[in-house]
Amino acid sequence: MAEWNAYYRNEDEEEEQEEGEQSGGDYKITGRDSLVFLVDASKEMFIKGEDGQPSNFDMTMQVVRSVYTSKIISSHRDLMALVFFGTEQSKNPRNSFKHVYVYHDLDEPGAKRVQDVEALRGGKGAQLAAETMGSGETSLGDALWCCANLYNDIKLRLSHKRLMIFTCRDEPHGGNSTKDRQARTKAGDLKETGVVIDLMHLMKPGGFDVSLFFCDIVSPPEDESELGLQLEPCNKLEDLQKRVRAKEQKKRAMARLKLCLGEGINLAVGIYATAVTARKPGAIRLYRETNEPVRSKTRTFHTQTGSLLLPSEIKKAQVYGRKKIVMEKDEVDAIKKFYDPGLLLIGFKPMEKLKVQHHIRPAVFLYPEEDEVKGSACLFSALLTKCSERNVFALCRYISRRNYPPRFVALVPQKEEVDEGKVQITPPGFNVIFLPYADDIRTLDAPQAPVASQTSVDKMKEIVYKLRFKYRSDAFENPVIQQHYRNLEALALDMVAPEEIDDLIMPKVDQIDNRLGPLVQDFKDLVYPADYNPETKPAAKRKTAPTGGGAEKKPKVEVSEDELKAHVQNGTMAKLTVAALKEACKHFGIRTTGTKKQELIDALIGHLGS
Repeated sequence: MAEWNAYYRNEDEEEEQEEGEQSGGDYKITGRDSLVFLVDASKEMFIKGEDGQPSNFDMTMQVVRSVYTSKIISSHRDLMALVFFGTEQSKNPRNSFKHVYVYHDLDEPGAKRVQDVEALRGGKGAQLAAETMGSGETSLGDALWCCANLYNDIKLRLSHKRLMIFTCRDEPHGGNSTKDRQARTKAGDLKETGVVIDLMHLMKPGGFDVSLFFCDIVSPPEDESELGLQLEPCNKLEDLQKRVRAKEQKKRAMARLKLCLGEGINLAVGIYATAVTARKPGAIRLYRETNEPVRSKTRTFHTQTGSLLLPSEIKKAQVYGRKKIVMEKDEVDAIKKFYDPGLLLIGFKPMEKLKVQHHIRPAVFLYPEEDEVKGSACLFSALLTKCSERNVFALCRYISRRNYPPRFVALVPQKEEVDEGKVQITPPGFNVIFLPYADDIRTLDAPQAPVASQTSVDKMKEIVYKLRFKYRSDAFENPVIQQHYRNLEALALDMVAPEEIDDLIMPKVDQIDNRLGPLVQDFKDLVYPADYNPETKPAAKRKTAPTGGGAEKKPKVEVSEDELKAHVQNGTMAKLTVAALKEACKHFGIRTTGTKKQELIDALIGHLGS
């Protein structure tokens, strides 16, 4: 039987699971994301730009390669496809559509696909594309129909389906009304099946007019925060990459829960992670002969008979009063359950009551889910407005999943912020701040240090003011993780050497010296003595010898037999330290194979009881 403590999960594990992909309870993955690149392969796409600028086709292939590599790192289980339209050759399932070339089926990205896209870049890539596909007539309706068939052939559950069209022609059919009507009809069919169609239009002589044809093809933005149809075409690679990056990532809720404001007043909210810790991916065990991933299975056997145990035959136990209490898994789940997952409003507190030290875990973001419960957005907006006006936060009880202990959280209101172009910078909603329990707070004795003079403090303020800059978390990448992925990329793509990375966290010494000027030397003259050299190490302090002449030893922790019996009767054995328990076992001659506290307690209880 498994011990009770082994059944409980650590809170750190809970936090790590919340940051990653969720599973269990209301935190379940609804499916995989999918993305189809529909690229124009007409002759206009291969015309090079002015001043040696890359062609629109070359820019598109660089973006596709960048998305492939980022997807492999961030979410390798998502599905991606690359389809060309306006080609001379045809290659698609059952070859039902002419002038449509499916270069990559809808599948998980891999190193082979990255190499295929890499081969289509540059002058050699344009030549390879001309030899493989060529340029011919255009029928966007057939291309959209072919993409719809790619989605229909997938048996997996897809949570989000997106299709991106890359072209530099605002009238791909040259004014052919029949083909235009067919394309609009097929685009409407795709939208009804949940496919989001985006346009990544590229620069062409005379400008790109989206109102001629594509305004009826592209899907409207799903919410206010999403980037809609841009009127200006992309003429630079950085601009195109920025737009694709903004479109490809779907905002996925960690959980959808109910926020209870009172009896019978519930609204649906989604919980989103605003920042996630970047970690190296876990190691995957491979079979050495086939190099395929190995799946491990865990089975539990009876220690005496060796028979295989079913999950229903495994019990949980807890020692209490020298007796082992056995419980079923359902009973343990019932004990662990406090309430159903959700948020319950307790009351409101002024913002002055919330201190910086109350922030003990990464905060999450709360946003209404109108699709779950009608009227949630209106009620949520009213609550947000009143909290902002009165400068208060909402105190709530928060249970993230079934059988998880409750936490108390503060819902801090956040107003919407937009830039000069009326583009949303900060969304409206509540920041969920996890509040500490009494056990989470401890008092520390501040070390005694000499007090600095006011002159040196003022000088240091000048130095700090000179070194201040506007911090952005996305401006600093983890060099260890970046180098790790560069090494993996070089290994997978058979590169001679991995790409060099810029360590953005290293200080810019020259720029710092230029900013500070003589301030550093002035501060040294104020604080340090004239002969101070920071390069020399201070001499190690000699330890004073004890009065007894020998090295001081740690005193043994001894507990008498009467004290142990008193602890057993009162049920306070857990208050003793592991060192005291080990010393007691050694004193009574008890042999113990384990070193855990509970095992030592059980051994002593058994000895004293006998």
